[in-house]
Amino acid sequence: MIKGKRVAVVMPAYNAAKTLEKTTRELPDTVDIKILVDDNSGDETVRIAEKLGLQTFVHENNYGYGRNQQTCYREALAAGADIVVMVHPDYQYTPLLVTAMASMIAYGVYDVVLGSRIIGGGALKGGMPLYKYVANRFLTAFQNAFTGAKLSEYHTGFRAFSKEVLLSLPLLENSDDFVFDNEILAQCIYFGCRIGEVSCPTRYFDEASSINFLRSVSYGFGVLGTTLKCWLHRLGIAHFRLFSSAGRKLLLNYYSSPSLDANHKVSSTIS
Repeated sequence: MIKGKRVAVVMPAYNAAKTLEKTTRELPDTVDIKILVDDNSGDETVRIAEKLGLQTFVHENNYGYGRNQQTCYREALAAGADIVVMVHPDYQYTPLLVTAMASMIAYGVYDVVLGSRIIGGGALKGGMPLYKYVANRFLTAFQNAFTGAKLSEYHTGFRAFSKEVLLSLPLLENSDDFVFDNEILAQCIYFGCRIGEVSCPTRYFDEASSINFLRSVSYGFGVLGTTLKCWLHRLGIAHFRLFSSAGRKLLLNYYSSPSLDANHKVSSTIS
């Protein structure tokens, strides 16, 4: 807990058995709630999560990374979180920064905080492939130009959100795939959330999850499309539910562990 705010860490997991324990062991004592949502992994992720004492929820199907995040945020808010920090369980980002990121929200400085791999040159030092680094810089420059923001990167998976942000954004309009990450940041910018960044070292190694080249290309086109939608919506030229205040949101009365069976399997999600 920080300044009377309950801090939750959520981990969207898929085949994270090799790195989950390392990640969990580094979570600081300021974390009140630890949740893992497994997207129907084929390894021992769920068994290890339960052994580590994590609140564990299992998708009955492989719904995708974006849908996994929706479940993560829903369950964290249902558990009473005021601040929710997403930590990938693949040990690519250091969990030691959770307290710093959550504090920036708890003390009312920012609504959203990102762990940036770019500030301080951490991406290439940590082994980010050159083609991903170049794509990151191009896409970030493109998005800053069209959104008017000045972020160092939009593609980090290490993020902290206030409860109010997660309840106010139309998150249920977002993709079930990896571009969800980019859509939620575009929404934060469009709706005027205060976004801060901290320098975060990163590690690229065999066990760390990473999308392949073809999926990276698909993600890149998704980023371009999201940015243009945001720009066109802001100009009033076109309208997208992704950026509409009437879009579907995570509502408190939808948070219900009754959506889980006896084995903590998520049998359905809001659609």
